[in-house]
Amino acid sequence: MKPTLFAAALGLAAIASFHVQAAPLDHVNPLMGTDSKPELSNGNTYPSVGIPWGMNYWTPQTGKMGNGWAYTYTADRIRGFKQTHQPSPWMNDYGQFAIMPVTGAKRFKEDDRASWFSHKAELAKPDYYRVYLADSDVTAELTPTERAAQFRFTFPKTEQAWVVIDALDKGSYVKLIPGERKIVGYSTRHAGKPLTNFRNWFVIQFDKPFKSGEVWDGDKILAGAQEAKVDHAGAIVGFATADGEKVGMRVASSFISLEQAERNLAREIGSDDFDATRAKAAKRWNEVLGRVEIKGASIDQQRTFYSSLYRMVQFPNKLYELDEAGKPVHWSPYNGQVLPGRMFAGTGFWDTFRALYPFLNLMYPSVNREMQEGLANDFKEGGWLPEWSSPGYANVMVGNNSASVVAEAWLKGLRGYDIETLWQALVHGANNAGPMEAVGRAGVEDYKRLGYVPYDSGIKENAARTLEYAYDDFAIYQLGKALGKPQSEIGVYAERARNYRKLFDPETGLMRGKNKDGSFQAPFNPFKWGDAFTEGNSWHYTWSVFHDVVGLIELMGGRQAFVNKLDAVWTMPPVFDDSYYGQVIHEIREMQIAGMGQYAHGNQPIQHMIYLYDYAGAPWKTQYWAREVMNRLYRATPDGYCGDEDNGQTSAWYVFSALGFYPVTPSSPQYALGAPLFPEAVLHLENGRKVSIKAPGNSDTKRYVDALSIDGKPVSRNWIGHDELMHGAQLEFRMSDKPNQRRGTAAADAPYSFSQDPSEKR
Repeated sequence: MKPTLFAAALGLAAIASFHVQAAPLDHVNPLMGTDSKPELSNGNTYPSVGIPWGMNYWTPQTGKMGNGWAYTYTADRIRGFKQTHQPSPWMNDYGQFAIMPVTGAKRFKEDDRASWFSHKAELAKPDYYRVYLADSDVTAELTPTERAAQFRFTFPKTEQAWVVIDALDKGSYVKLIPGERKIVGYSTRHAGKPLTNFRNWFVIQFDKPFKSGEVWDGDKILAGAQEAKVDHAGAIVGFATADGEKVGMRVASSFISLEQAERNLAREIGSDDFDATRAKAAKRWNEVLGRVEIKGASIDQQRTFYSSLYRMVQFPNKLYELDEAGKPVHWSPYNGQVLPGRMFAGTGFWDTFRALYPFLNLMYPSVNREMQEGLANDFKEGGWLPEWSSPGYANVMVGNNSASVVAEAWLKGLRGYDIETLWQALVHGANNAGPMEAVGRAGVEDYKRLGYVPYDSGIKENAARTLEYAYDDFAIYQLGKALGKPQSEIGVYAERARNYRKLFDPETGLMRGKNKDGSFQAPFNPFKWGDAFTEGNSWHYTWSVFHDVVGLIELMGGRQAFVNKLDAVWTMPPVFDDSYYGQVIHEIREMQIAGMGQYAHGNQPIQHMIYLYDYAGAPWKTQYWAREVMNRLYRATPDGYCGDEDNGQTSAWYVFSALGFYPVTPSSPQYALGAPLFPEAVLHLENGRKVSIKAPGNSDTKRYVDALSIDGKPVSRNWIGHDELMHGAQLEFRMSDKPNQRRGTAAADAPYSFSQDPSEKR
């Protein structure tokens, strides 16, 4: 075979073997994390095909329609190709519908139309998906835009080629328009609470006339009907095809109207053919992923890095659309109206405030500026900021971490949106219990009166709430200062930021639930998951003092005692008490099998802990353990994560750590330093400047930082400032195979802590 044909046959990956530089997109494996199940998460991801932050994604569906585990790597049959907005299998989906080609007998029910497939005949990329459906002898392909997609089905010679449209149950509608080779309809299926005026309208345009067309309801064809508005509506259209004939489809959707769906189709696909749409999608992915350039990495490291970055630029996804004049408008999940402005949905701040949003502020600030505009609209239309949105308020997880997301963006320089409305939203959320436990602050009256949410208050996971509220109050205070708010208004948040101290138990040296009368909860098992904590135990949550690590060090008896406590996390056996849940939840199992003691990287509360050695004068331990976690718990394979990926957060830990720094305190202007994973990386900032990170000789054995210079000046500190990076910076790491136990050991080398802030000394 000629080399050019060989490369074309194998695709872009093969081109690299001819010494052509591979693009970032070529390294992404969307199947990373798909070998998961409810009992054990290796990511709980699905292969999403879409555009960064797009309104819709597409995925092959191996599970039953409505099953949150949409695609699992061990499955062997595909039931359809689903438009999805699902942020997590635990949250499930909304507004989904599915498309499936079949041949032979007319089969439209999901089990009947399902086809065997093999990963050997599957290609999953962010911009393109292809699979061979064995039962129908059909090759299916799809490629996306932000709100639309193109499909291409290659059929065998047959008089019985079909395409099935499944609008799913819970109230749906389809209509055939044969003269226009078109199907329109809507889905209303939503896994959460009812939503006002919720419809995901779709329009499907074929490039081949229908030979036949029918609509169906559940398990029966509606004879003679051309439209159906029923519980479970669908359509099936037939064709006669020649051998190898390709039938094309253009699909778009809208939460606003059918007219808007048509507009989205015309604007985003227009006259483009399949390959033109794919080329545009690939270009966009390479623009976004290419903002971070890595050099000298192994092929496995490149795949893991860019597969992680791919996960970081999907959620929250756009809920807004562009009207006839090109202005942003959105259907509101809060009041059901169509209103001007932007809105996003599909993320949980309990996860993503930690590292995902800090990465957006560093590398994609214009995108987060739009998200901040959307948050202001959330508050205007719903009366609260969401802590989990899918697409409206969801009653899961704890904390008031929207405060961190809002404060950090402004503090790190984002402008051009209604910060005063967002300030009012933060103040409102911090001082009131919301319409559900996960909105506003559950237990807020006790928190304001006592400084903590009591263990015996009837509010579950109270210690976790207290610790997160204290950090969120710090974030509010910092934003208030930046906005010039009077001390009489914001001083209370500075006081509350110290509330973490109220839960510290000097007897055990750990955080512990506390009763209304001031006594600690008893009995107390620091290995008990849940109860006073959220998806973790006291050994995980004790470190959740993001804003005042030095204050926590003092409570623990000083730096050596603190380091000893950190060390103990790694050396203890992975014992646990699951009695609060009554079963071993998957987060517990993932800690147990990781072989890293009590360190539970598969869930968020402890992920920053590795960087706390920086605050206690032992940065070489941060360098060692960060590399261990990157090496042992991440790979670009179907089992490549060590727990839920969670909308980019677990990926963001890896990407930040691979670059050599991490945002322990998101709403402070500093990042704690680790050590780079690669010999070289370049950050191409939106403002046109570059951050160069060099670590010559970096390797798995040379993982320790012997010396560091920033812009040519030697530094011993264990942090770098956000402003330093944004102005463009050159970081030169001298790496060693032995830890330098002299560098970074002075108290002045520690990153920011609230209790050490000269302006806050009392």
